[in-house]
Amino acid sequence: MTQLPTFRLASATLAACLLFAASAQAQESVIRKNLAARMSELPAIDEVQPTPMKGLYEIRIGTDLFYTDAEGNYLIQGNLLDTRAQKNLTQERLAKVTAIDFKSLPVKNAITLKRGNGKRQMAVFADPNCGYCKRFEGEIEKLDNVTVHVYLIPILGQDSVTKTRNIWCAKDKAATWSDWMLKGKAPAQASCNTAAIDANVALAQKYRITGTPTVVFESGRRVPGAIPSDQLEQLLSDAN
Repeated sequence: MTQLPTFRLASATLAACLLFAASAQAQESVIRKNLAARMSELPAIDEVQPTPMKGLYEIRIGTDLFYTDAEGNYLIQGNLLDTRAQKNLTQERLAKVTAIDFKSLPVKNAITLKRGNGKRQMAVFADPNCGYCKRFEGEIEKLDNVTVHVYLIPILGQDSVTKTRNIWCAKDKAATWSDWMLKGKAPAQASCNTAAIDANVALAQKYRITGTPTVVFESGRRVPGAIPSDQLEQLLSDAN
């Protein structure tokens, strides 16, 4: 059997890859141009990429996902399901898009609570006046061997700003936080440098965290809402 020289095969493969990349780039340009011209209210597109479904492209705007055809004639928002693999491709993609590098979170700006050996870790972005956050604190109380880093972000008005300051500036931040969230004992007036709170708000804006509680696990996975303790246990196990 006659075999082509290796360098000829490599050249052919490289040429094919370059042609595919050029075609994909051209298609992306068409989609961006047409959507921008036809939908002036649409925010700037961060990313365009093909999906496993032939002719369908994913449009990412921040942490929002949309789908369109090759020319940007149609725009769809919803879940893309792989019926063969029984997977929600949209949810899988969102998990990657919204993931946060857990190790990069500034622990010095958080209130840290440790239960048991504290081996498992998670971070929680919370507002002291958030009812769901209070419910979530009750679920956390049911866990053992976990360390929780609470990042205070006062997003529910001026009273939240005041309570956040009083909690952060207390001599025992962890106890003051728990007393308020679990027992309703209001934090005493206190003052100190609150640069950490400003940094937390900026961090939440960076990652587009707009609701509380928002939980971040060691795996980087981000989950919104007051998660029940049994689900928390599973998510903590999955993260490790």
